[in-house]
Amino acid sequence: MKKFVRMLGVLTLGLLVVAGCGNGTDSKADSAAKETPEELTLYIVRHGKTMLNTTDRVQGWSDAVLTKAGEEVVTAAGVGLKDIEFQNAYSSDSGRAIQTANLIVEENEKSSDLQVITDERLREFNFGTYEGDLNHTMWQDIADDQGVTLEEFMKNMTPESFANSVAKLDAKNVEEAKVNWPAEDYETITTRLKAGLDDIVEKEMKNEGSGNVLIASHGLSISALLATLFDDYKIPEGGLKNASVCTVKYKDGKYTLDKVNDLSYVEAGQK
Repeated sequence: MKKFVRMLGVLTLGLLVVAGCGNGTDSKADSAAKETPEELTLYIVRHGKTMLNTTDRVQGWSDAVLTKAGEEVVTAAGVGLKDIEFQNAYSSDSGRAIQTANLIVEENEKSSDLQVITDERLREFNFGTYEGDLNHTMWQDIADDQGVTLEEFMKNMTPESFANSVAKLDAKNVEEAKVNWPAEDYETITTRLKAGLDDIVEKEMKNEGSGNVLIASHGLSISALLATLFDDYKIPEGGLKNASVCTVKYKDGKYTLDKVNDLSYVEAGQK
């Protein structure tokens, strides 16, 4: 009887040791699956079309909700991106960008539980007293100030010349400027955008996950950011499309531009 008890004890101990080894192996596997990334891929998405876009109004820090068509194209982009596991999602603090990021996250099969993190530094340009005015009025004022035709201005426009011209003209509206946020010049805009992106990258390189990060922002701001990071960047003709994706990779302290104005995710989601 005593011999049987001793054998049972040895058997039980053996089972516990095996179980312990199994747990240790699983723990290592879990740890390996959650390593910090060596490289980040930033999926930078322009928001969908808004109600102010449809009326051709200046929309920088002012805001409007996405139209039905705007929601549909963003949802399509989300479906196209559904198999990409995001370790985090960010947007500017403007409602249209938040709405865009949330719609994409909702469609994602691997990251649908993410909470979108907002950052005011990812906002669109601030156009000061031109906010809510007709785009045509602002563009014509800039062309007149530069001594060129509207067609010449539109053809040769860069984010830098655009922002600095608006800031210059806005500063002349002294009375209105007293009660309004002044239009931003290009240096102010790109400084906040670059600081916001650098902070995201620093944080996400320390986070465990896939290395994929979603960022929802705005047409001019995305172009200004890319122009700051990459000397050879040029705005696509007609500007970045709604729900288009620009992919930027980050590794060993260096940014690399992958794709610009990519609509393949929208197209895939519409099939």
